[in-house]
Amino acid sequence: MDKYDRVKRALLAMQRHSWEQGVAMQAFWEEGDHALVAAMARDAVCRQLPDGRAAVVGGDMGVTDPCCCGEALLSAANKTGDPALGDGAARLLSWALKKAPRAKDGTVYHLLDRQQIWVDSIYMLPPFLAAAGEYTEAFRQAEGMYMRLHDDATGLMRSRWDEAAASFCAPEFWGVGNGWTLSGLTRLQALLPETMAGERDILRERVRSLLTALRPHTRPDGLFHNVVDDPASFPETNLPQMAAYTIYRGVREGWLNRSLLPWAHDLRRAAEERVDELGFVTGVCGAPRFDAPGIAPEGQAFFLMMETQRQLLEHAAP
Repeated sequence: MDKYDRVKRALLAMQRHSWEQGVAMQAFWEEGDHALVAAMARDAVCRQLPDGRAAVVGGDMGVTDPCCCGEALLSAANKTGDPALGDGAARLLSWALKKAPRAKDGTVYHLLDRQQIWVDSIYMLPPFLAAAGEYTEAFRQAEGMYMRLHDDATGLMRSRWDEAAASFCAPEFWGVGNGWTLSGLTRLQALLPETMAGERDILRERVRSLLTALRPHTRPDGLFHNVVDDPASFPETNLPQMAAYTIYRGVREGWLNRSLLPWAHDLRRAAEERVDELGFVTGVCGAPRFDAPGIAPEGQAFFLMMETQRQLLEHAAP
């Protein structure tokens, strides 16, 4: 069994919350394993709450996290024609558009019980809205989140904004949060129609700028610190995967420069060296508390997504 298959098997062995189910489904969708996506979509709908939030396990307070499975759920519904999946996707969209709590400007909060906007949400919500054809709302959500969390001085993304206090409740430049931004905006720009070429260009430029801001923080071993500008924080494996995924995909789609590829290859090698004998990607910001190095479903998923995009790039016509 090669490394990719070991990582995939380990991901399937892990317990998953809503966003973890979603990012796993996205990895398998990009890989083209549509039968597995359909099976996971069925379980996401099985665990759907009456309010429309999908893939919920336990006392999940997430507002945007349950939308992480949305693009793959929509694809499974379309490919299988299963009315239960179609209904589940419609109920999830109704949650996102009509029921989810939000700020006065319409930007959706990350949690039910707090008026906070988290960097994670840039990945969780806007791509689903765009996949559902709600293009203007998808861009509006990404804009509201980005404008609150982007730091103009460094070019990096801060972690959490408290709308009620009008201040950052977590101002650090969390590595994986910057990775959620890179990959979320990369997915979103690809889903926008030609009629929104201007908005797509804005998203692409934000990805370019964020990559430029992150690159000087790369460690000699190819990793980043968990807080990218804090050398006292632990070396972390998932941001390298998320950045490599973004570069491979952006180069393949023609909007990132091929000069970024040597850096992407270095990031990929650093991640590959941290895959253990069971297929777990070690040293990621680890579940369940995400305050120490460990393993996490999103670390597994982004290894697979990185490898898929690298392979697609290698097989693309020159």
